[in-house]
Amino acid sequence: MQYTHLGTSGLEVSRITLGCMSFGTPGTQFDWTLDEQAAAPFFRQAVELGITFWDTANVYSQGTSEEIVGRAVREYASREQIVLATKVFFPTGPNPGDRGLSRKAIMQQIDASLTRLGTDYVDLYQIHRFDPTTPMEETMEALHDVVKSGKARYIGASSMWAWQFATLQHIAERNSWTRFVSMQDQYSLLQREEEREMFPLLQSTGVGSIPWGPLAAGMVARPWDQTGTGRGTGKDDVDMHGVPLFTDQDEGVVDAVQQIAERRGVSMAQVALAWVLHNPVVSAPIVGATKEHHLSDAAAAVHIELTDDEVHALERHYALRRPSYYR
Repeated sequence: MQYTHLGTSGLEVSRITLGCMSFGTPGTQFDWTLDEQAAAPFFRQAVELGITFWDTANVYSQGTSEEIVGRAVREYASREQIVLATKVFFPTGPNPGDRGLSRKAIMQQIDASLTRLGTDYVDLYQIHRFDPTTPMEETMEALHDVVKSGKARYIGASSMWAWQFATLQHIAERNSWTRFVSMQDQYSLLQREEEREMFPLLQSTGVGSIPWGPLAAGMVARPWDQTGTGRGTGKDDVDMHGVPLFTDQDEGVVDAVQQIAERRGVSMAQVALAWVLHNPVVSAPIVGATKEHHLSDAAAAVHIELTDDEVHALERHYALRRPSYYR
């Protein structure tokens, strides 16, 4: 495994992030969630491969993901060995402190997350989305206080417009509060809109990217004519607004991944992840694991160097699209 820093911060992380949305009590969020016994081999494998950056969230499987991750840290590694990240924003209950990024919510949810994780601090505390109902100054000051209290070492953000992220950072700088060191954004061969504004902003301000969905829910990890991944994802799927997630042009991208993988004698997932890692802004893409080869493929992708011709072949069919998760 290779290691890098999150942007220009001093926080060193593995080049692959273990995404822990897959782990929790089955049926509380997704049908494909793995319980603690089924998840155990993936935590062991992650440690063996040197994947020591683990990411979860307070909302995953109603908090049971954090509980399972916390126990896994103690059983398969040590707290000092693991860079532990979690997130706050989405509703976890009906009360005012159960959602959003108000001071009340942030203070309540960091304590709840630490209890479930069984630790005194997280290394990276991230806002899961932008909260338009809370003053930005309130959010940034509360996050700064979480860091100063010792409950988090660094803070990060996820999935918002570049102007929103820039404004939050400016507020922190203006008030000498803690700045974000990372952005967890959607990025893959089939979703490259972050290259337009967010990535240039991250690069110019020294912030690292931790992409989620680097395999486009598995769409770039299998031939175009194959069925879904088990998460109900297929080429005819639409987002919450009824906008198609994939286009006919995506077939050309997937075909290019398949051709390069066959020529190199590696899996399609390795090629697609190698392309994500090729971007200098990317620190550590997030890989969710439900099968044994998912993490081994990710670890192998770190060592693949794509040629300029291969990069061109992978990028030439990309089609403009609207990020489906922005508000």
